[in-house]
Amino acid sequence: MTENKKSPGASSTRALCKKLDYEFRQPQLLQRALTHRSYAPEHNERLEFLGDSILGCVIAKHLYSSYPQLSEGELSRLRSSLVREETLAILAQQLELGSHLKLGEGELKSGGFRRPSILADALEALFGAVWLDSGFAAAERAVLNLYVPYLEQVDVQTVGKDAKTLLQEYLQSKRIPLPAYSVVNMTGEAHAQSFQVECTIPSLKISTQGSGTSRRNAEQQAAQAAYQQLQTLS
Repeated sequence: MTENKKSPGASSTRALCKKLDYEFRQPQLLQRALTHRSYAPEHNERLEFLGDSILGCVIAKHLYSSYPQLSEGELSRLRSSLVREETLAILAQQLELGSHLKLGEGELKSGGFRRPSILADALEALFGAVWLDSGFAAAERAVLNLYVPYLEQVDVQTVGKDAKTLLQEYLQSKRIPLPAYSVVNMTGEAHAQSFQVECTIPSLKISTQGSGTSRRNAEQQAAQAAYQQLQTLS
């Protein structure tokens, strides 16, 4: 096994526990949660599996209790957004979790401590480790300590919605005709095409463009630009 020069020491993990606001009774569980499979045979993937289920349960419970005005569909959309890789990686970065991970030499050289998938998996493993160490209530507190401040900074009505949906809902609420999307340019071979799409809202004299590897992605980019313009104008 190649020694990882960035392996977390006692002082390092104490700093992590302070940010998490949880002290482990069994430090070996914390070490397992921080160990990537590239570093040792005893890694964090099983803890990740456990933490994923705990996270989903805690978030569902919190959303149900805290947002009685949301429908089942809205709750499902919000939960999906909160437990996805991107959100987990953001919260992991707030903990500076990457600097505490045990990674193999190859992952270290390729910047694995910054990779969203590795950060997200490690955070889920951390939740699983807390549950094994002290039970569901402790794991719930650890999850909510991270997620409640995050939720206070976002608009729960729009989290998880794609740009085209946000733009459509905004225009409908103002009784403004919906936008039109048109492909203005295509480049590349059939297996590696790039699309440039224009989004126009004639009544507001708004025209934006987006590009992507598919027409759908390009439309989303153009819609995002149009939505941002509307937010600025309003």
